[in-house]
Amino acid sequence: MAAPPHWASKLQTLLRRRFGHDHLRPSQEEVIRHVMAGHDTLALMATGAGKSLCYQLPALLLEGRTLVVSPLVALMKDQHDKLRALGIPVAQRHSSQLAAEAERASQAIQDGSARIVFTTPERLTTPGFLQDLCAHPVSLLVVDEAHCIAEWGHDFRPAFLEIGTALRRLGRPVVLALTATATPDDVADVMRQLDLTDMQVVHAGLYRPNLRHAVDHIDSEAAQQARLLTLANALQGQGIVYTSTVKAAEAIHARLVENGESAALYHGHLPRGRRHAAQDEFMQGHARLMVATPAFGLGIDKPDIRFVIQHQMPASLASYYQSAGRAGRDGQGAQCTLLYLAQDRRIQQFFLASQLPSVDELKAVHELIGQPPADSPGWRLEELERALGRPRQRVQRAVVLLRRHGLLARDRSGVLRQRAPRIDDEALAPLLEEHAARKAHDRAQLEELVAYCQSGRCRWQMLLQHFDPEVAHAPCGHCDNCERMQAAQAEADRAGTETPAGAAESPPPGRAVRMGDAVRVPRYGRGRVIGIDDVGITVSFARGPDRCFLPRYVRPA
Repeated sequence: MAAPPHWASKLQTLLRRRFGHDHLRPSQEEVIRHVMAGHDTLALMATGAGKSLCYQLPALLLEGRTLVVSPLVALMKDQHDKLRALGIPVAQRHSSQLAAEAERASQAIQDGSARIVFTTPERLTTPGFLQDLCAHPVSLLVVDEAHCIAEWGHDFRPAFLEIGTALRRLGRPVVLALTATATPDDVADVMRQLDLTDMQVVHAGLYRPNLRHAVDHIDSEAAQQARLLTLANALQGQGIVYTSTVKAAEAIHARLVENGESAALYHGHLPRGRRHAAQDEFMQGHARLMVATPAFGLGIDKPDIRFVIQHQMPASLASYYQSAGRAGRDGQGAQCTLLYLAQDRRIQQFFLASQLPSVDELKAVHELIGQPPADSPGWRLEELERALGRPRQRVQRAVVLLRRHGLLARDRSGVLRQRAPRIDDEALAPLLEEHAARKAHDRAQLEELVAYCQSGRCRWQMLLQHFDPEVAHAPCGHCDNCERMQAAQAEADRAGTETPAGAAESPPPGRAVRMGDAVRVPRYGRGRVIGIDDVGITVSFARGPDRCFLPRYVRPA
């Protein structure tokens, strides 16, 4: 048997004395072993599986410092505060800091006293910040929530695409990418964007048996709000209520407070101080409920959240899994409920449409970059956003599209320059083709989420199939659909009848179609039935993804 590596005994001491754990999980050990051996690693680990320790322990064992790139300030603040409380020298740099705090952090980065440095991908593109980082060796670059790199993923952040450039400027440290929500295509995209095609991939599994998933079908906004109040009152312990819009978050928060609930509020339109105060109030247990948009919760390390309620449907199964994963990190039972109101689909359709730049915006970005400011050698991304006065996400996506298709370039100082003096229809054609493909992809992701809500299949089966479609997953036995099937079987047993094998695939009495039938669905056209359950009929189409429909919409072709 090979002798343990020289760092193994020190790791065990750090684990016990600094972090208070007696042992690591097998997946954590595997990730740390790869990192300490100098291997670039991509780890797919379920929420609550202990991803943070996978970089925190190596950060204290390696000679140089560790840089952690995180997508959200709330996530960064949570990790930073916990490490600081453990006596670990850390620093964070992001746009939400007060001047004095930013100055202290910059000093710790420049003098090398910060062992772990947290930052956002946007800050990483700032030349002066990169220069400060290069003053002392960086041994490990951690990309937290690495699915944000995947351009076709559910939470793409354009600034993450610059990490590959920063990686080279930092002297090519070892890379550890961490995520809980990446499909096989996302994994390949992350490797491609980082130009690290030989990364070690650790699949730790995404199934969490302590989480019970359920979908409540609601027929009106009033019923949706009433159901939320009932659930919040019935469920024990602390929980998070997610909404898709700021307006809904504020309305729900007000109703909960009116009903005597202890609730905090968190969304991106609140001042920085109020967001931080709300986060602290919830994390310290002073507020039982947190009402929030998805801006809260990504990576938040609070182990005893007993329930998560999705008041409005998210845009994809990956988004839903990410939010639901905030619950039950201590391994104890937790409830994850999605309140499904069909008309909420329009909210997500609006968001999806508003994320992509229009043709006019593509032309406006390209034209403005050809006219640099009088007092500057050219436009940087943040200056461009201010000058155009358009949503940041759309400007960033426009720049990504234009750069990828060879119409813009970005130099080492972060300045954007034209590579062609004008955009004609021929130059726009490939951009528009990609634009259309992205829209179709986003619509398909939303339809998959709708199918999840309408289906009678095991909830966990559908979630796991999304992330790992080539593996067969057994029914969980404890989601709402599994419990309904078990109740139906028990009733059949009491009645002295037998439920035949494959009954879930046989149409209930009164339905006009059977497995394999050719059918027609309004707006979608002809397809073939590939699944029938107690809630809906799943139809496969020659062009486009499989979709699940209520029976009344499916007719024999």
